[in-house]
Amino acid sequence: MKTKRALPLLFAVMFFVMIGFGIIIPVLPFYAEELGASPTELGLLMAVYSIMQLIFAPMWGRISDRIGRKPVITIGILGLSLSFFLMAFANSLWMLFAARIFGGFLSSANMPTAMAYVADITSEEDRGKGMGIIGAAVGLGFVFGPAIGGIFSKGSLSTPFYIAGISSLVTTIFVLLFLKESLSLGQKEKSQQKASRWQSFKGPLSVLYVLQLFVSLSLSGLEATFAYFAAKTAGLGTLELGYIFMIMGFAGALVQGGLVGRLTKKFGEGPVIQMGIFVSAIGFFLILFVDNFVTAAIFLSVFGIGNGVIRPSVSSLLTKKSDTGHGNTTGLLSSMDSLGRVIGPPLGGILYSISIGLPYISGILLSLIALLLYRFYVGIDSKQTALSLE
Repeated sequence: MKTKRALPLLFAVMFFVMIGFGIIIPVLPFYAEELGASPTELGLLMAVYSIMQLIFAPMWGRISDRIGRKPVITIGILGLSLSFFLMAFANSLWMLFAARIFGGFLSSANMPTAMAYVADITSEEDRGKGMGIIGAAVGLGFVFGPAIGGIFSKGSLSTPFYIAGISSLVTTIFVLLFLKESLSLGQKEKSQQKASRWQSFKGPLSVLYVLQLFVSLSLSGLEATFAYFAAKTAGLGTLELGYIFMIMGFAGALVQGGLVGRLTKKFGEGPVIQMGIFVSAIGFFLILFVDNFVTAAIFLSVFGIGNGVIRPSVSSLLTKKSDTGHGNTTGLLSSMDSLGRVIGPPLGGILYSISIGLPYISGILLSLIALLLYRFYVGIDSKQTALSLE
């Protein structure tokens, strides 16, 4: 399957997957509250999805190395669709939890398999561009999805769940009809001989996984606290915050879709990762000075641009360097990302309760640690390469 045709198809698939996921984001807290959820239970409801992604993303990535990308993507999107319908039908809190657990388990197949698909169909030179396109699809889905969910929740809180379910079901059919398998028979046979799923976490590459964990921690801490911070420092309400996150999403998506490929092709993934971390740190610093809508939109977009180039570049570099299968590699990377999303929000909340600027000061520190981790990776990778040549 030609890359020029496959990438737009995969972009469309992931865009609609993330639209479906984004539709329920603004509605789920109120829906859970109607079913009697306390604030603690709501937090657990949000966390359990990321926990399932943390546990099962490596498994699905490895399965996709064995049986192919298309069947695993199909299972993941169909599972997401069924979970939305189960949430729509829920009449008690335990049913909502069960639907989230079920959805997290199956949909954890989507992101690592999509990234593995990109790695299958792109040359090393164009790998960064392909990963950036997937990142742009995810970002744009999160821009449009919540807006759609907010609009359709006015009549009934269950309506957005039905819409998300139908959207995901249509996407599943689209995958079955139009998306071709990217994994060759030879690659499937080769994957049967691979070591355990944690084989990727050995040697210099383990540092890149930990780097992604720190990046995810800083991002999720910001997402969990910025609404409170902006309300207190700039008096911004939910409508203004919605627009700000939309602007940030567009900025990140534009950079991922149009700039990551060019930068990685010209400079390589390493310099782009370092640049992204540095710009993210600047964004965290600027956020401390937010005092109105304009500064909030600009400063958060600076952060979004920096953060947006890191994940595609790390994904590209890992799939080039790892020899344990693309699905195994991207699955473990998604797991690290999810771990950050499990730990980040409560950590950000604790830091915010100590001082409202502390989550963003810690974001600067986490960015600096990520930068040091990359330099450490370069050092041990160079030593290992030199030893192998002797």
